[in-house]
Amino acid sequence: MRIDPDKCIGCGKCRAYCAMWGGVMRFERDPRRPQRIICAIDEDECVECSVCLRSGCCPVDALYQPELEWPRNVRKNFSDPMKVHPETRIPGRGTEEMKTNDVTGRFPRGKFGMAFELGRPGVGTRFYDVEKVAMAVAALGLSFEENNPVTKLMIDRKTGKINPEVINEKVLSAIVEFVIPEAMLPRVLDALDRVAREVETVFVGDIITRVARDGSIPYIDVIRGRNRFLSINGKSNVGLGRPLANI
Repeated sequence: MRIDPDKCIGCGKCRAYCAMWGGVMRFERDPRRPQRIICAIDEDECVECSVCLRSGCCPVDALYQPELEWPRNVRKNFSDPMKVHPETRIPGRGTEEMKTNDVTGRFPRGKFGMAFELGRPGVGTRFYDVEKVAMAVAALGLSFEENNPVTKLMIDRKTGKINPEVINEKVLSAIVEFVIPEAMLPRVLDALDRVAREVETVFVGDIITRVARDGSIPYIDVIRGRNRFLSINGKSNVGLGRPLANI
């Protein structure tokens, strides 16, 4: 995102709409006309989400979206909820939906679908941190979700290595997604606990599977045994009106 300095009046209205909590936008004197205060965008920190532009907040239409080329356009693909990933045909961060498991049957009993998200609004992440998590997963011999935009950026899925051309690009968030056998959960959590100490952003994990036939949650004892926070706000899209998967 950019700001036309000839139009900007330095009102500051755009800052409240920045998905990076305003840290991208700074206000300074116009070097050509020091009596004027204008807004400048730190393009290295901007994730190209376009929230400020779509808000219509600028009274003089100083905000504008320049044409983005590779690898800069990766930022928009992962950060703009209105942008469809060209590789996966899914908007936003673009991970394959996990919460529709009761309809799709992607994860049967005995299997866990796992998604680990790096970055959130206000923080963001760079792909060198995403790569650290992907490589920790790959070292366990696991395979990555095919229809996931992070997977599409890997140059070696056996190692989790991400294309070096995008490694320093910053995005709102990115999700590493994979499937494991139920018995492997402790090993996976050990590996992710280690790599979590190395990343420079927030790091959140999701697990999804079928509830056991007795109504218990198969992974809950493992998570609680590690004194990890388990959100009570877990959710599942049951796909009302659609046939349930036979799993």
